[in-house]
Amino acid sequence: MLATITQAAEGYEVRFERHIKHSAEHVWAWLTENDKLVQWFSELRVQDLREGGVITFDMQDGSFEELAILELKDQEVLAFTWDKDQVRFELIQETDGCRLVLVEKLHMITAHTPRDIAGWDVCLDIIQSLVEGSASPNRKDSWQIKYDQYVQAFAAITREQP
Repeated sequence: MLATITQAAEGYEVRFERHIKHSAEHVWAWLTENDKLVQWFSELRVQDLREGGVITFDMQDGSFEELAILELKDQEVLAFTWDKDQVRFELIQETDGCRLVLVEKLHMITAHTPRDIAGWDVCLDIIQSLVEGSASPNRKDSWQIKYDQYVQAFAAITREQP
């Protein structure tokens, strides 16, 4: 299932949801502990886990981009900058596990947007499979399928704009 894309006051919001059959505490570790984080997003590292702290993104060219942590509520919310956008993970405890929500606030849709959104979608699939101990999807194949779908979804949105 693709993310929900809606127009917001300033740009767009892309919302993903996954139900995971583990506690919010357990899933939180996959978002914030570098030994787990590297398994689903190898370029990210938590440097200073606090509101106002930093996550770094390895640009794979010897440079690193600093992503400011905008909001942090232990085992509930992790929000940080993502270039000109914002990414927000939320964990909501449920009786049989938790709901993992990712919302990316986009200031604008660009040609690169479908790539990033497909990437987040695959990352969430990988997190879910790692946490639940199931087989991980083939990242490249899964990404290509989702990318093609998001290209169409974002094209439809931009056609609708005046």
